[in-house]
Amino acid sequence: MTLSVAVRRRLGAFDLDAAFESEGHLTVLFGPSGSGKTSVVNLIAGLSRPDSGRIAIDGRILVDTGARIFLPKHRRRIGYVFQDARLFPHLTVRQNLFYGRFFAPKAERREDFGHVVDLLGIGHLLDRRPSLLSGGEKQRVAIGRALLSSPGLLLMDEPLAALDEARKAEIMPYLERLRDETKIPIVYVSHSIAEVARLATTIVVMAEGRVTASGPARDIVGRIELMPLEERREAGAVLDMAVAEQDRHFGMTVLRSAVGDIRVAGLDYPLGSVHRVRIRARDVILAVERPVGLSALNILSGTIAAVMPAGDNLAEIRIDCNGEVIVSRITRQSLETLDLSVGRKVFAVVKAVAFDEGTVSREKRVET
Repeated sequence: MTLSVAVRRRLGAFDLDAAFESEGHLTVLFGPSGSGKTSVVNLIAGLSRPDSGRIAIDGRILVDTGARIFLPKHRRRIGYVFQDARLFPHLTVRQNLFYGRFFAPKAERREDFGHVVDLLGIGHLLDRRPSLLSGGEKQRVAIGRALLSSPGLLLMDEPLAALDEARKAEIMPYLERLRDETKIPIVYVSHSIAEVARLATTIVVMAEGRVTASGPARDIVGRIELMPLEERREAGAVLDMAVAEQDRHFGMTVLRSAVGDIRVAGLDYPLGSVHRVRIRARDVILAVERPVGLSALNILSGTIAAVMPAGDNLAEIRIDCNGEVIVSRITRQSLETLDLSVGRKVFAVVKAVAFDEGTVSREKRVET
């Protein structure tokens, strides 16, 4: 699926002028509140009209102001999941799901009811009404309703924004399954780097109504300068790593990729399974000699590929580890004291406890 967007729209004092193309399975529109993310998805959905521009999915034109084309929203075959679930309170979960199915012509119903229910783990909820569901359960039902309309594209506007951390952790594995086990392309709006790093195949970064960068998730998440200030603590490298060993004695799991081996607290994942791992720049300590006598279990060797300023007193160091790049954020004082520069060999130290459910995904099945 290729999504092509080039739109302009004036909204009071806000000027949206956004253009990007994506072939990713799950494209995230990422940026701070007010950057124009929701405005873009509303234009894709047909909930609003651009002043000028063009939107197309695999060559199928949804909007082309130059050709005076505007496909009505009910003909676009797009599913939309909002921040709040917007379930019908007087209907059961089963009835809410079938409401979505009602909008898919019989000849175009690609999603099986039972498969969607199993995918989202909502079989035990079918006879309940929305008032008896948790926030995470409501969102899973809302996603199921959208899927059963058999959309050609699924839009998700910050579906976790209204949930607490426990509910976010509950629903995240289902979003990963949705990305990996359906063929429906997804455009997902978020301002959370933790969500983006775990879910995205393609990232479109927005700020003040403009696209400032776009590309594969692993390339964008590592560019700390692109992150909103409040999210920079969570930025870093994204790697695909395989489970190489389960150390039952110490309750540890060994993950392996070109960077080397990383030991993390035990994960109940099968040997050989591949997972997306985020190494936060703030969790990476640098040394110019191999450290000894440390409690930290992970020491990776590499060569400095780039040194960039990251504010008045910080620096961002990009380290090439056998072709994979990890990122460290250190003080300028440390940069000068260690005499770090491009080409110098260094050792990156990461504590095993730096990895948690938010930094290691379930099994990865899509290309990034």
